Amino acid sequence: MTEHDMIIRDETENDAAVITEVTAAAFETLDISSHTEQFIVEALRAAGALTVSLVAEMDGRVVGHIAFSPIAISDGSPDWYGLGPVSVLPQYQRTGIGKALIWEGLSRLKAWGAKGCCLVGHPNYYPKFGFKHVTGLSHEGVPPEVFFALSFDGNFPQGRVTFHEAFMADGH
Repeated sequence: MTEHDMIIRDETENDAAVITEVTAAAFETLDISSHTEQFIVEALRAAGALTVSLVAEMDGRVVGHIAFSPIAISDGSPDWYGLGPVSVLPQYQRTGIGKALIWEGLSRLKAWGAKGCCLVGHPNYYPKFGFKHVTGLSHEGVPPEVFFALSFDGNFPQGRVTFHEAFMADGH
């Protein structure tokens, strides 16, 4: 695959069903997953909380998706967002699609004046994007080694991060 084979674009209304399929497939075999990621994306969409929702398309087929949504920080810091889930169909994983979705999403957040982004993710993957563990910034119930933040202006909030209530969605 070359980057020229892939298009990253905003989600459209017609993408909702295929995004659900891509997300479910991407997390299907992951032991660390509770297999609710597709319900989270649907709930974020229903709540109007998908600040950035991008798809990666190859040969006219959606093969990846990334969601960014507003988060709350107990110190009141505004304009921070949560990254996730990011999904790539299993047969396309490890080809750079997820990385391209992350870079494009972060670029859009920055352009809109966001202050930063937080996520829960694999400890070996996200530091390459500039994410780091921040002393004094946490997410309840999540081990610090998998909770990351990236500041766009060099300033990090302090306190407890709460992701959108849609992250509790379980499909029931």
